[in-house]
Amino acid sequence: MARIIHLVRHGHHALLGRTLCGRMNGVTLDEIGCAEMARCAVTVSPRPALIQSSPQRRCMQSACILAAHFALPIEIVPALDELDYGEWTGRSFEELNDDPQWSRWNRRRGSTRPPGGESMRSLQNRVVNHLEQLRNDHSAGTVIAVSHAEPIRAALLHYARMRLDDFLSIEIDPSSISTLSVDNRGFKITRINQRVPA
Repeated sequence: MARIIHLVRHGHHALLGRTLCGRMNGVTLDEIGCAEMARCAVTVSPRPALIQSSPQRRCMQSACILAAHFALPIEIVPALDELDYGEWTGRSFEELNDDPQWSRWNRRRGSTRPPGGESMRSLQNRVVNHLEQLRNDHSAGTVIAVSHAEPIRAALLHYARMRLDDFLSIEIDPSSISTLSVDNRGFKITRINQRVPA
């Protein structure tokens, strides 16, 4: 079975902190992000047997850097995809800050959803279901799952038995590593948001 799963957020990109990218096309790592992911590859331990990635380009680029380091292929996994932000996709955070629906969403992640988008509960269910399948896969070994801040947060909130409304209590930086390990009760969080060395 999968004994350890490293949840790795994709590297830095030029729109980070300015635009709600979600699933918009054309978002790619910049030089900072590529360098971060190269350092992340050296940080990951133990050596993975499997590397999985969200279908978003910035994640696949990040996973490619890890895969090159470990000489492993990449498996694209839709369950690791970013939250679907619906009508908010591609909007600037400055613009969203004036939207009352955005404020409500950020207060009540457990009971609201982006207009035309996916609820945080639905996101959490798909990510956790995938991780549980990995846990029961006897051939998996150590796994790296490259994803986004919200899917990683959703998984960690589940395994920490915290409410979705508490999402801001968990920081997930670009290229950071959060780790789940298996004990006799299931997954246990052993690391959150380990930053790559400068």
